[in-house]
Amino acid sequence: MRQEWIILKKIYVLDTNVLLHDPNALFSFEDNEVIIPAIVLQEIDSKKRLADEIGRNARHVSRILDGFRDEGKLHDGVPLGNGGSLKVELNHRSFNKLQDLFSEMNNDNLILAVALNYHQEEQNNPLPRPVILVSKDTLVRVKADVLGITAQDYLSDHLVTFPEMYSGCRTILTHPGVIDEFYSFRKLSIDSLNLRTRLLPNEFVILKDEMGTAKSALLKVDKTGKKLEPLFLSNEPVWGIGARNAQQRMALELLLNDDIPLVTLTGKAGTGKTLLALAAGLLKTEDEHKYKKLLIARPVVPMGKDIGYLPGEKEEKLRPWMQPIYDNLEFLFDTKKSGDIDRILAGLGSIQVEALTYIRGRSIPGQFIIIDEAQNLSRHEVKTIVSRVGEGSKIVLMGDPEQIDHPYLDASSNGLTYVVERFKDQAVSGHITLEKGERSHLAQLAADLL
Repeated sequence: MRQEWIILKKIYVLDTNVLLHDPNALFSFEDNEVIIPAIVLQEIDSKKRLADEIGRNARHVSRILDGFRDEGKLHDGVPLGNGGSLKVELNHRSFNKLQDLFSEMNNDNLILAVALNYHQEEQNNPLPRPVILVSKDTLVRVKADVLGITAQDYLSDHLVTFPEMYSGCRTILTHPGVIDEFYSFRKLSIDSLNLRTRLLPNEFVILKDEMGTAKSALLKVDKTGKKLEPLFLSNEPVWGIGARNAQQRMALELLLNDDIPLVTLTGKAGTGKTLLALAAGLLKTEDEHKYKKLLIARPVVPMGKDIGYLPGEKEEKLRPWMQPIYDNLEFLFDTKKSGDIDRILAGLGSIQVEALTYIRGRSIPGQFIIIDEAQNLSRHEVKTIVSRVGEGSKIVLMGDPEQIDHPYLDASSNGLTYVVERFKDQAVSGHITLEKGERSHLAQLAADLL
């Protein structure tokens, strides 16, 4: 007797934060049924006037839903074009079943009520369809689990999980004769390593003796991805800042290479990202005059938020947000008194510290651009910024993907991680993850233990 398998379509109930994170999430659930609770529309409506990324996404979702009205009544369900359907749910708002556990009638609990009602209705069918609540809110997923509802994070925009993110460097054990060959000829064919995986352009390689001796070599893949070459920089200090570990040396190699216009640096607090980038930028603008201006920016989180609540002119309002940048500049210029750095920057005129709010929409040619705290940028925001880079400019994006202040981003979905993964096989970019904290022993312990 032949056994037949029946594949049941699923019902996905979407939380508001999914749509505010990715307006195109509606089309990410294949041929299944997508449910938007009515309270989600109300929450989206409350966000559409915001001037930041959340407001932009709210307006985008509104336009998408308005376009679907041509297909029929949203409360009856309309086709999505990929075999699935979309429905705005009006009739599953009963809160009675949740009151014993979650008595407060807030928006999260109303969304949970929709999912619970669907789940219980499906259990009465001979072949119940799975009901899945999709939310980026951890506590909403926990509540769903308490109610017996399957819940999951929205992951379709994750290129890679954070622990698997490209690090920009790998250690390879090899025969000592291969290391000797590199030191003799100052270059090495990748084929001689007999690797099972492909090395990427501008990736760093640490060769170690497979016999266990101390013999080693530090190399970089050339931009063609076909051969290994030595680092072109010596280990001399840059604006008084010398590399204290191998990853910092790799970072300086990328920062000072004019043939790599996009550099990404990741690492925990105290690993030297900002200091190294500023030192390299000062060398390139003030000493070598390769770039006409050094532009340093960081997002005012949430990005685009009006900073008019702070007193004073624009510079005074920006100062609290930009203070980490000024702290590093004071160290590099070795200032002694308060206010010295402001006078130095005013005298130079070629160093500009800005909030990202003020550089979006501009075209920026011939500049060394540093974007700090880039992990707080969304994919759309980072695309907007990198696409502003003009001819002859270099941009450095840096941050700690594990330290996110944005409400709808995480270590795997933020703009910095997105750029690292999308550009990792491009000859115009280079990346390195800084691992060892150099600020102080206490700072390193804090980053690891806290």
